[in-house]
Amino acid sequence: MSADSSFNETERKRVVTASLTLGGAVGITALSFGLAAVSAGANVWQACALSFFTFTGASQFSAMSVVGAGGSLGAAFGGAALLAVRNFVYGLVLAGRISNDASGNRLPLFRRLVAAQFVIDETTAMTTAESEPRLSRTAFWVTALSLFVTWNLGTLIGALAGSLLDTRALGFDAAFPAAFAAMLPAHLRTRRGRLAALTGAVVCVALTPFVPVGVAILVAVVGVLFGVRP
Repeated sequence: MSADSSFNETERKRVVTASLTLGGAVGITALSFGLAAVSAGANVWQACALSFFTFTGASQFSAMSVVGAGGSLGAAFGGAALLAVRNFVYGLVLAGRISNDASGNRLPLFRRLVAAQFVIDETTAMTTAESEPRLSRTAFWVTALSLFVTWNLGTLIGALAGSLLDTRALGFDAAFPAAFAAMLPAHLRTRRGRLAALTGAVVCVALTPFVPVGVAILVAVVGVLFGVRP
């Protein structure tokens, strides 16, 4: 075996190990999603279907938090869709890296559609971390498949456990609000982040008594305008 081949194999193993590790670690959080989804009123199969077909954690948490609070399906979809818009940008970034095979030929449409389902935060991070095209593709697919398996398995286990436990007595009904509250500190470190948060909070609180559950959150997205650089 040549030195170059040995080096490439070592690098490939490194990427595979890192991708599998990330997939397993993030997949564990699906346990909390399954538990919290049942606490919010979903049954086991509804929680599993959401993870299988949506497969984007933030949007799933958003949708179930609105439904759990008594909001409409339209409001739940709207909030989830807003969060999922970032995946469109990720797709543009990854298109040149994963839409072709090792020979540079365009992948069949079906494979590109499958790849699109896996364009999320974690796969984007792992793929763009590698500059060599083959390693980028390896990072994308290994992360995608490992995370898809662990995320759906974790959701199933969490939902089954939630159907057997009194999730509200254990406090899992607060899991969704707590998850979003945990995301705030990093964004509050900048002036733009504080303006966005304050504007969104004021709009949401002002509208909540007058509009259906979930609608105030959708309108409060105007706060994001303060976070957009000119």
